[in-house]
Amino acid sequence: MRFTFGLALAGVLSAANGLETQSQWPFRVPSESQRRIPSPSRPLQWGDFNVISTTDTHGWLLGHQHASFPEPNYSGTWGDYRAFVTHMKELAEEKDVDLLLVDSGDLHDGTGLSDGFPPGGVDAQDSNEFFKQMPYDVLAIGNHELYIYANTFDMHMNFAQHFKGRYLSSNVNITVFDANNQSISVPVGSATLSTFLASTVVAIADASAGRFRKFKTRKNRSVTAFGVIFDFTTNDVNTTVQRVEDMVREPWFLDAIAEEPDVFLLVGHMSIERDKSGRWPIVFNAIREVHPSTPILIFGGHLHIRDCLQLDGRSMSLASGRYMETLGWMSVDLDGGSTQNLNFSRRYLDANVVTYRYHTNRTEGTFSTTEGQNITQGLRALEERFGLTYQYGVAPQDYTMNRSPYPSNDSILTMVVEEAVPTVLALNTTRMGIPSILILNSGAQRFDIFKGPFTKNDQLTVVPFVNQYIYIPNVPFEAAMKVLPEMNRAGADRLWSGEVDPEESRQMRVWRQERQVQDGYAKWVGHMHRLYHERSNAADAEELTLGYVTADACPGVGDDTPHAPLPAYGVPDFIASRAPDVGGDPTTPIDLIFADFILGQVIRTLNEVQTARVYSLADAGVYSDVLSNEVLGLYAKVAWN
Repeated sequence: MRFTFGLALAGVLSAANGLETQSQWPFRVPSESQRRIPSPSRPLQWGDFNVISTTDTHGWLLGHQHASFPEPNYSGTWGDYRAFVTHMKELAEEKDVDLLLVDSGDLHDGTGLSDGFPPGGVDAQDSNEFFKQMPYDVLAIGNHELYIYANTFDMHMNFAQHFKGRYLSSNVNITVFDANNQSISVPVGSATLSTFLASTVVAIADASAGRFRKFKTRKNRSVTAFGVIFDFTTNDVNTTVQRVEDMVREPWFLDAIAEEPDVFLLVGHMSIERDKSGRWPIVFNAIREVHPSTPILIFGGHLHIRDCLQLDGRSMSLASGRYMETLGWMSVDLDGGSTQNLNFSRRYLDANVVTYRYHTNRTEGTFSTTEGQNITQGLRALEERFGLTYQYGVAPQDYTMNRSPYPSNDSILTMVVEEAVPTVLALNTTRMGIPSILILNSGAQRFDIFKGPFTKNDQLTVVPFVNQYIYIPNVPFEAAMKVLPEMNRAGADRLWSGEVDPEESRQMRVWRQERQVQDGYAKWVGHMHRLYHERSNAADAEELTLGYVTADACPGVGDDTPHAPLPAYGVPDFIASRAPDVGGDPTTPIDLIFADFILGQVIRTLNEVQTARVYSLADAGVYSDVLSNEVLGLYAKVAWN
């Protein structure tokens, strides 16, 4: 089984499939689409203390580049964002208020900019160089920084060193070696290995470095900040994640919160929900036991949704979505130690130039900055260097994960399982001509495909997992047709059987973690869609562009720009290709093809739906040398040219 979050694939397809080395610039959002991007509905509400937040950027530093809505809503590049921050900082000085910048983690795994590095590279190492050019005040580690030790080590050695105490891992350690070649466990956000090599004593004495930050703002307000992650258990070897409830009992934590600041700033990679998946109330309550009325600002993430709630009247918790689609805005008027409710505001900003210009009072001619332009140009150069601009073909329409029902002509799942994979496998197998049926897990797709040029970057974005296609030959047609409904009845949680590969146990936990996020996002979008149509006149939506419509637990309207809500349809855990024509004979032997990721469940299910024979791992073989991450590119070359 191949299951990876560091997709070292640049050059692999061209070597394996004979693709030309030259590339084409990918499709950019045309100016007419940019003009159609709706403008924010009202100015931001500034306070004494203001924060811009990002989370779960996952490599989306060149913005969303397709013309189909809602993608243009999120078409701003990281360079555009840098220009926005520059102008917002200027506005903060003019207003004589504080403005901070925070990020809640998950910089890895999402687009070719982070994952398309050449063999021998490190995931997101190159794209993070542009992340470093943003003046963040506090950053927190995410779970995608912990799946692979090399990535965590790079964050410790390079990223944390650059931000010099601003990259926080309050409950996450990494194991490195000291000057005596002895292993030591230190916070990922702490000083780099070279510091520890200089003095083991310093490493032990400064064990809390990287766990919290105390600093003064431009307006001389004192801030105590932490960077926390949820109780994550699928981190790689030589990294450790402490439970949040244990962290708040640590002496260093109690010492850090003993002195009252003007503001507690909690930034971390965990949901802000009140249920068991959210751990912020644990940190919040530990602080409230010592400081009952100190303002607490919480910035979460991980679930990829826009969300807000208030744990009490002197705090606010905000989550800013995913994939650089949303900037979170929070402001508060501080009252110098009162116990009354504070005046908070929050806003979810669509990440595009129209939004940025509106809120900075800039025009097309006055918005760009030299630093922002250099960042965008550098990202384009990286895109070219990784070969991400290579165009396989032109998608004739949008194919979406949840916006269209499955099965349907607009469903990416229908297209993949009924068209793309069968077409590519038929051209790359010795079993051609033998009737077959293909079964895939629906969670193997991560993102939509949009009408227009389909590039290598799109392929890396849409398919995050690398799996092999295997098969069991000579399965009676009648038995093979019973496998899919039984697998869907049992559900994907039954995937792990413990009988395939000992390492697969961790890989399955990783998959489940990602599936929970994907399913949670889809359910949230569906819930927002239902609420909108329960509360609004559906005809009004016809005049709006598609986008996020957010209902949260905080007062007022959070969305900066009004949209019609994204529709969301449920999908089954497993999907299958069209049934082969066997002339009505249920005993006809066919090939049962599937991704190696679901090998254990397919075999167990096959043995449950028939009793003629007992199948085992020995019955399965490789159907094709083509891997899952190659299929869409190959299909586009065949069908979309």
